[in-house]
Amino acid sequence: MNEKITTFLNSDLLDKYLMGTTTVAETEHVETYISKYTEVQNAYNTLQNNLEIVAKSNAIEAPKHILNNVLNEFNDAPVIALSKRARYKKWYKLSVAASVAAITFAASTYLFYNQNQKLSQENQVVVDEIFDLRSDIEMNNKKLDAVMEQFKRLNDPETYKYIMKGNERARNLKTVAYINPKEKTSMIDVVSLPQLPEEKCYQIWADLQGRMVSLGILSETDRQLKRIPFTENARGLNITIEPKGGNTIASLENTVAEISLQ
Repeated sequence: MNEKITTFLNSDLLDKYLMGTTTVAETEHVETYISKYTEVQNAYNTLQNNLEIVAKSNAIEAPKHILNNVLNEFNDAPVIALSKRARYKKWYKLSVAASVAAITFAASTYLFYNQNQKLSQENQVVVDEIFDLRSDIEMNNKKLDAVMEQFKRLNDPETYKYIMKGNERARNLKTVAYINPKEKTSMIDVVSLPQLPEEKCYQIWADLQGRMVSLGILSETDRQLKRIPFTENARGLNITIEPKGGNTIASLENTVAEISLQ
């Protein structure tokens, strides 16, 4: 079905034509389309049949005594009997009007239904966006709580700050360790780490009475406060260069930074 036919069928010209309210030009236009396009002719026939069905279903037979009462009122005045054709035309127009009203109601109902469906979908999108927003707010609140907790720990009078600077092996290395013996917490802030070959990494150790205990691997991506295991009674901290992935035994000959905690 081409666009021209679709536009015509979506207009109200067929309805107006059936009701006899079209202008001369509109009547000619409609009849041309009915005779020229099968789709229009089928739509016209369907609409006409539907209108007749509606008219018949809504038809009410007038009581027989009505005519006698009317005749008595006119004192036997001449009455012009309506021809069968005239009566049919009158009822046909009424049936057309009733059918058009029914079709208009159905079209309006369908339109409202579609609008309601669209509104429901839009409401669901808004609900989903609100849910995502609440999730983002909750996540941001958790991050804020974590930052506040870190800030609280850093400003605790029992928290000690230790600055670790690199030796000649890594002159630009700088990290800051925060240790709170009372709360038994340890954090480290990686300020800068010189770049290493891909097969090497930096590893931090705690000196526990001569035994080196690994506290994890340091990376340039850790440029923020990072928790490290708290080691009670540790005498110092060491940073060494180890094979990629870390080592189980500290290579003290490759030490690049160290501090005493006592």
